[in-house]
Amino acid sequence: MILGLFLVMGRELLYTQSSGINRKKYQIHIRKTDKPIKLDGVFDDQPWLTAQVVGKFHRVTPTDTGYAIAQTEVMVAYDQDNLYVAAICYDPIPGKRPVESLRRDWNFSGNDNFMFFIDTYNDLTNGFAFGISAAGVQKDGIESNGDEVAYTWDTKWKSAIQSYNDRWTVEASIPFRSLRYFDGSEIWGINFGRFDLKTNEKSAWAPMPRQFKHNNLAFAGTLVWDEPLQKAGLGVSLIPYVTGRAAVDNQAKEEVEWKGNAGFDAKMILSTSLNLDLTVNPDYSQVEQDVQVTNLDRFELFFPERRQFFLENTDLFANLGKSGIQPFFSRRIGLNTPVLGGGRLSGQLGNKWRIGVMDMQTLAQDEIPAANFAAAVLQRRVFSRSNVVAFVVNKLVTSDTLDESHSGYRSNTVAGFEYNGASLNDRWSGKAFYHQSFYPGASGTTATAFGSIIYSTQYLTVMFDQSWVGADYVAEVGFVRRTGYFESAPFLEYTFYPANSKILTHGPSAEFAILFNPDLVMTDRQTQIGYSIGWKNRNELMVQVNEQFVKLNRSFDPTNTGGEELEAGSEYDWRDASISFSSDTRRLFNYTLTGGYGGYFNGTRLTLGTEFSYRVQPFGSISVVADYNDISLPQPYSSARLFLIGPKLDLTLTDKIFITAFAQYNNQIDNLNLNIRLQWRYAPVSDLFIIYTGNSYANDFTNKNRGLAVKLSYWFK
Repeated sequence: MILGLFLVMGRELLYTQSSGINRKKYQIHIRKTDKPIKLDGVFDDQPWLTAQVVGKFHRVTPTDTGYAIAQTEVMVAYDQDNLYVAAICYDPIPGKRPVESLRRDWNFSGNDNFMFFIDTYNDLTNGFAFGISAAGVQKDGIESNGDEVAYTWDTKWKSAIQSYNDRWTVEASIPFRSLRYFDGSEIWGINFGRFDLKTNEKSAWAPMPRQFKHNNLAFAGTLVWDEPLQKAGLGVSLIPYVTGRAAVDNQAKEEVEWKGNAGFDAKMILSTSLNLDLTVNPDYSQVEQDVQVTNLDRFELFFPERRQFFLENTDLFANLGKSGIQPFFSRRIGLNTPVLGGGRLSGQLGNKWRIGVMDMQTLAQDEIPAANFAAAVLQRRVFSRSNVVAFVVNKLVTSDTLDESHSGYRSNTVAGFEYNGASLNDRWSGKAFYHQSFYPGASGTTATAFGSIIYSTQYLTVMFDQSWVGADYVAEVGFVRRTGYFESAPFLEYTFYPANSKILTHGPSAEFAILFNPDLVMTDRQTQIGYSIGWKNRNELMVQVNEQFVKLNRSFDPTNTGGEELEAGSEYDWRDASISFSSDTRRLFNYTLTGGYGGYFNGTRLTLGTEFSYRVQPFGSISVVADYNDISLPQPYSSARLFLIGPKLDLTLTDKIFITAFAQYNNQIDNLNLNIRLQWRYAPVSDLFIIYTGNSYANDFTNKNRGLAVKLSYWFK
């Protein structure tokens, strides 16, 4: 079935043109200048007096018909070193412009903002996103797969704004060395977007259907250069750092331990489309801690990568496989052991090929041996927005001897091929892959295969996934939730758009998943039916009913608290229902409420949750996340009342000084975590961090451990 659907999608791909839907109709011409442009938000410099002006932004949401109420006009220019973008953002409704935060990479839906998305390779798939809020705060990210942006990526650029009663203006300067593109480029894809909270309106210069993300490169217009872009010379950036820390482990009754460290990251721009990243003795103490969740799952939880070194061209590595079947997961590298150093070569090789090569060496720590992690990915573009991929990922233990507690293999390799498909109008998309793992003593079931097809319109979304994971498939550098199963998972969703109603959208959804073990015995089945309602005032409601069957492949405590375990091979069938409501995030006080009740294995579970936030714009906000699970099981199994409460204070005193303080009380793991982080961005992408972390027992608040770290870094470029 999957193969047949791929043939249908392939037929559509063959007849699409690589020029893009809006590329011919929406064009903006850019001229080179040798006149200076002062970044002040005032357009009296000579290049702006002669630049082409584009406007008439189209509405994208809440409806995608007609022109925007809050209109925008845009101009572009460039010189030898920089790309310049200027915009006039008209404000038709009097009043204060909503600004949630002064922190870089702000929340899109919480701030009035102007953004632009650049398809520098003109492949409708990869590019860059830049944004400026109405308070003048920057947002930047690197884009892949046509509409996925990693906003944890940062680069150096400049911007300025001016505010008036009826409008606000933007000027931005992006160094060419901060971008990746082809030598001799004559056209790029580009789109400009605007979000105005008072009108609740998202708009774009080149129009797109409202079901797509604002940054979707398939709908971008064209940036036409007046002459081919010149080749840039070798560029080198160096980011050295120094750290100092003090820590005490009260559980081991140790004295205060003092440590100092130093290292650096380096970036070498080998060409306008290829770069080399190097790191020596990196330190990740400043990276935000993961938000805890109540873990009632039988399998490992996934937390995203946040470390800057791994982010550029991260899609080459992170998009291998699918969720839960990933042969490469960068968090396996260096979170539990120190990293000695490593390098990463990534970028474009011509207009069809992309390459990613990574090698990292870690040191031994406690029972974890030293290891080398390597990955190589080669991607070739086919059709308009599709690609084929070949890759290999390898882990090699480099310690001379292995501790008896080491449960892995001295070497583990995964190699495979993938196809990622998408039609020009994004109506069809899909993926297929085959991976094979290799390790000492491997048996014959060490492979995995997957096929997925998605058909999506404004009203209808249909998806069908099929997965097979061999019982002995091992990917030690990856994230694999379980092995030894075959799964089919269809999904259907329909959306209504009523006219002349306070309700903006509503509609049903249905999801079904069934898993079989290698003996073709059903082990899991889940049916979920839901109905969602979205109002024009941005309130949202979701109701779901769920039916689930589980045959345990291993013994399991449903509370994950160390109680009596249900026996392997036992079977359970239950039903439950849930409801959630989210309020308008434009308001200073907004909240989400969730609740659910029903069966749970051989007992029942009541779930209650809330998340609320209050902001004093733009200087800060306080939020609280709370979850309660009341699990009732028959004797001799353990019942449990699990609390997870996480208050957070986020202060953005200026656009350079930030203080974040949050606590996480989790009685499931008997822990109270406190984290306080001060960040001073004293120069572009250069920071001073002061971080305090402490952990205590949840019952009596006796301290387990605590530490203080200071990190100073500077970007030389």
